Amino acid sequence: MDQQKTTGDVTVRERIKNVSQNFFLHIHAPRIHQDSLTPQATWGLGVILASLFFTQLITGMLLMIHYTPSVESAYYSVKEIIFYVPGGRVLRNIHRWSAHAMVFVTFLHLFRTFYKGAYYGTRRTNWVIGVVMLLVVMMMSFSGYLLPWDQLAYWAVTIGANIAASFRELTDLIGITGLFDPGGLFKRILLGGQEVGQATLTRFFTLHVIILPVTLLILIGYHFWRIRKAGGLARVVRSDEDQKEIPAWPTALWAELSIFLLVAATLLILGLLLDAPLKILANTNLPENPAKSPWYLLGIQEVVSYSAFMGGFIIPLLFLGFLFYIPWFDREEEESSGVWFSGKAGLKITWLSMLLCGSVTIFLVTLSLFITIPVKPGSDLSVLLSMLVNPGTLSVTGYFIWAWIVSRFTSSRRITVIALFTGFMTGWTIFMIIGIWFRGENWHFIL
Repeated sequence: MDQQKTTGDVTVRERIKNVSQNFFLHIHAPRIHQDSLTPQATWGLGVILASLFFTQLITGMLLMIHYTPSVESAYYSVKEIIFYVPGGRVLRNIHRWSAHAMVFVTFLHLFRTFYKGAYYGTRRTNWVIGVVMLLVVMMMSFSGYLLPWDQLAYWAVTIGANIAASFRELTDLIGITGLFDPGGLFKRILLGGQEVGQATLTRFFTLHVIILPVTLLILIGYHFWRIRKAGGLARVVRSDEDQKEIPAWPTALWAELSIFLLVAATLLILGLLLDAPLKILANTNLPENPAKSPWYLLGIQEVVSYSAFMGGFIIPLLFLGFLFYIPWFDREEEESSGVWFSGKAGLKITWLSMLLCGSVTIFLVTLSLFITIPVKPGSDLSVLLSMLVNPGTLSVTGYFIWAWIVSRFTSSRRITVIALFTGFMTGWTIFMIIGIWFRGENWHFIL
């Protein structure tokens, strides 16, 4: 009897030791609900993001061995990686495409989390962390954009710096830039000076290889911990007999490993077939025309082309404020957590919001091509009217009006935020598409 008890105690102790030493089970609960493993639960977006980030770290460290962060040598060190380092071309391609994929998938992950209502109750903090992670991912991608020091990199960052200085449109209008210049301050903080140069390259390199990856790694760890603390992924709560849980080890491990291998295979194929762009050495006297920021900032650049202050400061600030405020505004329907679009009503509003807000945005942009404000160009009145009456500000006003109408007819905060979120995202996507494919030299509209 004593021997059996001793044997049993040893077995229990061994199991506890195995669990405590299992890194995988520190990320996941020992048991997870079977619904969490279905493809439609998350589409594997979280695991895809983790895979892309891991790829970024590995390829980035290998590239850093051969890269020289100086204005005189950066461009040539990148060419050396491409043409002389064994496997360097593929390595750089994988790093580049995984960086773009990471931004894109982060947005998809945000969409999935929002439309499944995974921000109620204890998940509220994790939503905020997710929005912060989106900003860090975009900053990490943008900071790496300058490192090749070619024409594309130099002028893209120059555009980004001008967007950062967009507050100057307002201070210039009221004549206080000499006394109060937050736009200039933002630009100097970003560039380390007035122009893109060695200080900018050093600053971006430090951000890209140390500060932002470490920050993102900490946020990812906290994000995973909050998910586990909240009881796993957001899902529909059913009766007790339907709460079927299965061991996380090794079932979830195999599922996540499969996604990782799929991501790795896709990136390898892209790395072999598609070369990351590298233009001529950056030339401060030869501007790109049109000079365009990275694709994920082109929506902002397009709106900035109508009004620097509204497009580069007020509208992005409004949208970010809305994203952070969502869990505190929508606190009525926690039972809809884990349900796509909160049911048929939410799906209907999503489609209507895409159609109406998209149509309004396209109409206003088209109208701006044929109608100009009948005042003297360059005058204070012209600047003020252009700031207030343009496709960007009018579109955003339309999104808020649409959300207000939805709130009046549905009396549902969840449906209201779906309408406004979808309107914002539809408009941002349209402005981004216009910036990518329909703007040519001197930012003229082209077909």
